[in-house]
Amino acid sequence: MSGVPRQQSGSNSRLSSMPSSQKPRQLSHLHSQLAQLTANISDLENLLRMTAVQAESMRGLGGYCGGMFMAASKVLGEETVNGGGSGSNQSEGARDHP
Repeated sequence: MSGVPRQQSGSNSRLSSMPSSQKPRQLSHLHSQLAQLTANISDLENLLRMTAVQAESMRGLGGYCGGMFMAASKVLGEETVNGGGSGSNQSEGARDHP
């Protein structure tokens, strides 16, 4: 653990021994990076907001599709019960016996 404070003091001595012309340049670079990060976070926030709206719409579409599948299942199930399915069996039997 004694090595960690030495590294910190070494980095402090490096900062103080840097030429004074480099500090404003580095601060300017950090400022531009911070501005870019802020812009990226703003874009991310907008995209997340849009994704939440789209997820809600997808939920509605899922319910709609589920209803359509249930309706189709009911209609096809009624055809089978009413003899619609037996018609296909009769046609297969007709092929077996010419």
